[in-house]
Amino acid sequence: MSEPLTKSKVFFKTFGCRTNIYDTQMMIGELKDFEVTTSELFADIIIVNSCTVTNGADSGVRNYISKQNKDGKKVIFAGCGADTRGSELFAQNRVFGVLGHSEKRNINRLLFSKEPFKEIGILTHVDESIVSNYHDKSKAFIKIQEGCNFSCSYCIIPHARGKARSQSEEKILEQGKILLQNGFSEFVLTGTNIGSYGKDTDTSLGKLLQKIGAMDGVKRVRMGSIEPVQIDESFKEVLKEPWLEKHLHIALQHTNDEMLKIMRRRNSAKRDLELFLELSSLGFALGTDFIVGHPGESMEIWQNALINFKKFPLTHLHAFCYSKRDGTLSASMKQTVDGNTAKSRLKELQNIIKENNFIFRQKKIDLQVLVEEKKDGFYTGFDQFYNRIFIDSGDDLAGKWIVIDDYEAKKEGNYAAF
Repeated sequence: MSEPLTKSKVFFKTFGCRTNIYDTQMMIGELKDFEVTTSELFADIIIVNSCTVTNGADSGVRNYISKQNKDGKKVIFAGCGADTRGSELFAQNRVFGVLGHSEKRNINRLLFSKEPFKEIGILTHVDESIVSNYHDKSKAFIKIQEGCNFSCSYCIIPHARGKARSQSEEKILEQGKILLQNGFSEFVLTGTNIGSYGKDTDTSLGKLLQKIGAMDGVKRVRMGSIEPVQIDESFKEVLKEPWLEKHLHIALQHTNDEMLKIMRRRNSAKRDLELFLELSSLGFALGTDFIVGHPGESMEIWQNALINFKKFPLTHLHAFCYSKRDGTLSASMKQTVDGNTAKSRLKELQNIIKENNFIFRQKKIDLQVLVEEKKDGFYTGFDQFYNRIFIDSGDDLAGKWIVIDDYEAKKEGNYAAF
């Protein structure tokens, strides 16, 4: 197929998680005959890399698509919503094309299509393409697996991403070497459920981490969310490695056992607390996910959960009020918590973690920081505990690794002069 005389401009709009950031970069790498633009205004084609985790997320994506339709843009619908909402939007003529996960590698060919297309593909593929660069980013994302075998009551993602399957170790390490050659020294491992890595290939996340950390030039390895039950002995073997970020995000979702059963979770509050105390004793900052207001969360359950929650040495929190997602088991349950009550409970958790984090940051520990950018007069970046620091400096620090040994901990973050 001949290259067009004037390349059409493509804009990527990415919703949702780090995995979608990776997928967007992968699609960008596959474009050979089109020009990527950073402005929607100049784009001929809009690729919507969607999130479908809640009805609210779906609504936000649909609103964005409606605006682009009004502006006369050609919209291609990709991401997690392609499998769950793609056929509906295509039938309504709201998108020109639907691009499923397994079809990302064909994006260059499909964008030439003169006729509307729907290529949802299959949910058993493993990406073979390698992302070799991330423009305007100081760290690099590496997707190590796809899909999830859990069946949590509130979650649609296994239906959107399929069953868990692992990327080959060789492909991951190959990508790591290329990224190192291109100047990246911090890797963020991402996927749908990264703790399941290797279950289908007779290895484990811990063993993969050991090999990534042994690569010459790797200064820090971060990870997305993992499950408490997935922290096995091979994972514990790397906990003292200097390249492993001293922050782990371990998804609890709740701290009451009855609620965890309603949610169809695999963890328990007692075992979770034992694990978190063990990790905290090793100096880790610890984050978690938490859903408040899920159907069945009675006052008695909530009060018990709050008592338990306060025992956890948590420093970071990704919590949100339950939002109904059509197609999940929870969507068929009777809603027992009103919106105002859920928001009040959420605020309680956030206030606890805000104070915990402030106390944690008052420990005087040398901070290893990868400086990301300069904004509002300060250079900013994250330390090994995944806390943001604001740095006053006359030097150009962007993209550099520095050690901060003197800083002031304020409520909104750490401050230092360098």
